[in-house]
Amino acid sequence: MAIFEHPSFDAHESVHSFYDEATGLRAFIAVHSTHLGPSAGGTRFWSYANSGDALRDVLRLSRGMSYKNAMAGLNLGGGKAVVMKPDGDYDRTALFTKFGEFINTVGGQYYTAEDVGMTTDDMRTIRTQTKYVAGLDEGDAASGDPSPVTADGVFRCIKLAADKRGLALKGARVAVQGLGHVGFTVCKLLDEAGAKLVVTDVNTDALKKTCSEFDAKAVAPDDIYTQDVDIFSPCALGAILNPDTIDQLRAKIIAGAANNQLSVPGMGQELQDRGILYCPDYVVNAGGIINIAGEIEGNYSKDWVEEKLQGVEKTLSDIIDQATRTGRTTDTIADEMARARIGR
Repeated sequence: MAIFEHPSFDAHESVHSFYDEATGLRAFIAVHSTHLGPSAGGTRFWSYANSGDALRDVLRLSRGMSYKNAMAGLNLGGGKAVVMKPDGDYDRTALFTKFGEFINTVGGQYYTAEDVGMTTDDMRTIRTQTKYVAGLDEGDAASGDPSPVTADGVFRCIKLAADKRGLALKGARVAVQGLGHVGFTVCKLLDEAGAKLVVTDVNTDALKKTCSEFDAKAVAPDDIYTQDVDIFSPCALGAILNPDTIDQLRAKIIAGAANNQLSVPGMGQELQDRGILYCPDYVVNAGGIINIAGEIEGNYSKDWVEEKLQGVEKTLSDIIDQATRTGRTTDTIADEMARARIGR
């Protein structure tokens, strides 16, 4: 399918594909918008079934980054990269060294950082080839792994949404889907707040660790949707709110770290019709890119990060209040706000 006719193409400014036979690198970088500044968004390292799936992911994720950065009040546009995990054995250092070379050819229109499957070690490898990288754990403005700040923002939004619905977190039942760096920390914060956790992950070690540390109940991945809980927090991959899963949900609030949670925009209306408060994902999960933004600008400050996180809470509060007042869906309101901020 031609790029301009792709259903996930949204007037992206540029889309780059990269291939290197020696290392097995197959990657895409998508720059959605540079209206507010250079585009920024993490690199996702994932086992895609084919390049079509990877292309769809990078297009959707980069658009989401434009919205996320705009709604967080950052001087950054939206971009994203995906690297297809090679089949069989591969040299990780060589792979990301080559990827760093490719990032440099985009000429500063895109800054990368950690996303699913990436580490601070990978960022250091990329940094040997290009300056357009953040999420580092060394240097004067280094912010390190952004996942703890993402989790902090998610927890704040869960609490805010619960407050809006008159629900105390102490004793509330929360289902968390995905127990990676962000999901695990979200569980930790919820546990400290007195919530009762139901969790799932395809990684059995992560599942066992979470259950052991937080006295959580483990369920199979497909069973997480049907749990009798107050809040559902998706912290894995996207498109999990779809016609198959929405009918199974018993939670009344959805707020999580996963990107692109709605399989199609119409799912927002479906959730509202069922009395479920959906907190737009790119508002909820902005903590990580806020952390990275300070590093990109070279003036990283925890006080500045805190100010921006408080801004995320206010933005979500305004969206929920407007949805309550007008009867419109939270995702529609958020999309309109974001697109206005990026000049579209």
